[in-house]
Amino acid sequence: MRDDAPPSATCDEDNELEDDPVFDYGTKVRARKHIKNDGTFPGAEIGEVIVRKGEVGYVHSIGTFLQRYYIYGIDFVESGKLVGMRLKELEPVEEQA
Repeated sequence: MRDDAPPSATCDEDNELEDDPVFDYGTKVRARKHIKNDGTFPGAEIGEVIVRKGEVGYVHSIGTFLQRYYIYGIDFVESGKLVGMRLKELEPVEEQA
């Protein structure tokens, strides 16, 4: 994760692509809320919860959406799901020393 930008720093009104992604590949992150299938997740009904608030995963890929937002492909290892999520849906998991 970049040191100069807190994870919640980017607002919907901003173009996230003006800056580097907040999370790097392999960063451990947590879902800030339940994520429901919007119709883009195969094998789940529309509206079905596919990620529960608090689930932990790792950044697997970084893409873009609408030339405005980063989409982080999060690998939720325990559930075996790879889900695209926005910055506002994620928070970093601080490793214990």
